[in-house]
Amino acid sequence: MTTPCPVSNVRAEPDSLAGQVRNALPVHTQPVLSKGDKPVNQPLDLKALAQADPRHWKKAAALRVLAMDAVAAANSGHSGMPMGMADVATVLFEKHLKFDAADPDWPDRDRFVLSAGHGSMLLYGLLYLTGVEDMPLEEIRNFRQLGAKTAGHPEFGHAKGIETTTGPLGQGLANAVGMAMAEEAMRARFGRKIVDHRTWVIAGDGCLMEGISQEAITLAGRQKLSNLIVLWDDNGISIDGPVSITDVTDQKERFAASGWDVFECDGHHPASIDRAMEAAKVSKGPAMIACRTHIAIGSAAQDTAKGHGALTDAGLIADTRKAYGWKGGAFEIPKDVLADWRETGSRGAAARGEWEGRVAALSESRRKELARVISGEVPKRLASEIRKLKKQVSADAPKVATRKASEMALGAINRVMPETIGGSADLTGSNNTKTADLGVFGPEDRKGRHVHYGIREHAMAAAMNGMALHGGVMPYGGTFLCFADYARGAMRLSALMGQRVVYVMTHDSIGLGEDGPTHQPVEHIAMLRATPNMNVFRPADAVETAEAWELALNATTTPSVLALSRQNLATVRTEHTNTNLTAKGAYVLAEATGRRMAILIATGSEVEIALKAREALEAEGFGTRVVSMPSMELFAQQDEKYRRRVLPAGPVRVAVEAAVRQPWDRWLLGERGSEKKAAFVGMEGFGASAPYGDLYAHFGITAEAVADKVRALL
Repeated sequence: MTTPCPVSNVRAEPDSLAGQVRNALPVHTQPVLSKGDKPVNQPLDLKALAQADPRHWKKAAALRVLAMDAVAAANSGHSGMPMGMADVATVLFEKHLKFDAADPDWPDRDRFVLSAGHGSMLLYGLLYLTGVEDMPLEEIRNFRQLGAKTAGHPEFGHAKGIETTTGPLGQGLANAVGMAMAEEAMRARFGRKIVDHRTWVIAGDGCLMEGISQEAITLAGRQKLSNLIVLWDDNGISIDGPVSITDVTDQKERFAASGWDVFECDGHHPASIDRAMEAAKVSKGPAMIACRTHIAIGSAAQDTAKGHGALTDAGLIADTRKAYGWKGGAFEIPKDVLADWRETGSRGAAARGEWEGRVAALSESRRKELARVISGEVPKRLASEIRKLKKQVSADAPKVATRKASEMALGAINRVMPETIGGSADLTGSNNTKTADLGVFGPEDRKGRHVHYGIREHAMAAAMNGMALHGGVMPYGGTFLCFADYARGAMRLSALMGQRVVYVMTHDSIGLGEDGPTHQPVEHIAMLRATPNMNVFRPADAVETAEAWELALNATTTPSVLALSRQNLATVRTEHTNTNLTAKGAYVLAEATGRRMAILIATGSEVEIALKAREALEAEGFGTRVVSMPSMELFAQQDEKYRRRVLPAGPVRVAVEAAVRQPWDRWLLGERGSEKKAAFVGMEGFGASAPYGDLYAHFGITAEAVADKVRALL
């Protein structure tokens, strides 16, 4: 059982409410942890736990047996975490989570994120037991099967109640930071009567070992996100064995040092869990509760590495059910237990009804604006603002870097889209993500709309995913394109989840110059183009940049990357058109004046190189077309007729891009092309440190080199 004793908190005032509640918390004494954090197993009296609170025990046991049954039926999965955290989840859903199973997506619900996504059956069990329509028992039976909503790890969009895709450890924790930030921003805009909810996270040792967790918790600490509560499954076990063989971190001190309030509870004692959650809810900053638990509780695999994985042995499962006092068959939940859970699922209906009443009482314009930002619809004025900017740029023909052009576009966008929240990973002045009217988002001003993420590219990307998932805000964030490496895990999940997140990635080639090959991306555009459901834009000038932004903001189920130059580029679109040509992915920028003999295809800063090569070739009588291809993804989506019109058979083709060739062969050799009539001008290795003009000459990315390729092919 437990021994009452005070739980300290280095940040709380002794006479604060949180401090008073915390001083009543019992500290978990089973398992006893020795120095070095290695579990020392002691007998656990399950009968005593069941007798202390029979109703709670049965509800938690329902979660445990569903997890065991589903994993056994699939012959794969992770049984131990759902078994160990069932008590914590039961208390959370029964007493603290603002949730209505009849409408799991209502906007002012609490968010529940299972960052330890391998324990997905805990979430699926909760959704089924509380009565979420999307999660019938048949889906539990089909756990991990083709076409089932119950994937091996939770996947956003498969069923209502799954707030985010987790599995890559630490991502859910960082998503939750973004959700909490979005809640703060929306509350500042619409008021506490309309936006007032928390974000709860279950995270395991693996989540806290991943580097993204450090970025996320320090960001949350700086932001003082008092609406964020992390429930750490402190079971001392990982796949390879005791956590102590790989880690000596004092996680409670780590969180406290990062600006969090830290609490502790017995993860199998409902009253202890409840008191810790009550204390966390009145914290002035983000809160972490260390929930001391037994992985695979009650089974022969308890407190072992085996308990982490799939417990499929029939004898072990039978013995464990007996230890729980569970008499039903596989997937059978007693009627009284299911009814109790369904009552828990309906507990939030009254709160939802009251919220709907408050929304109905808003003015019509306010109500429409709330509905618009929640739906993700862009304001009607956006298109006209983009057209106005394009017309001005075409007339003025400025020579500016596309990172500056992006700032120009954002100046127009941020005026008409108050839901945008921008930011940068400590490169604001280089990424040009902050326009004059934004202000800075932080505890000092929740109405600010630009986030100083610090040097935390991975957490920035994951937090933006969380913002997009939360809804009501439109996140964009900047860093150097080369540092997509740091953000890659979260960027992939943006695409997998179909979230509208805009990555402003500047310094997109050797054109950044003297910083050298560590900062010069050569393979990164190919990597991002290879990612399914991700639009990569590499605009050639300020007109294409404005068009790319318009497309990115309207792509409600696709993330976008804007690869932008450091160096100034000439305006190549000097003739205004209301049509968004970038929407086609590629288009004819300059046509051959005589018989078409060559087609030059280019992106970004190399479009003007292609235009200069065309001038030389045309002067020699070689009719040359120039195709600007700002987005390969969008061009690939066009019908065959349009693609054939842009890239017809016959002429030789030369592509030019200051990056590796890898994604170009479809457009050079395929699409009616031929290896004998195609060439590429670009990078074959890493860059170097020098002024950018010298680098282009050194690596042979010049108009003359492009013209020479055409001459050789002809």
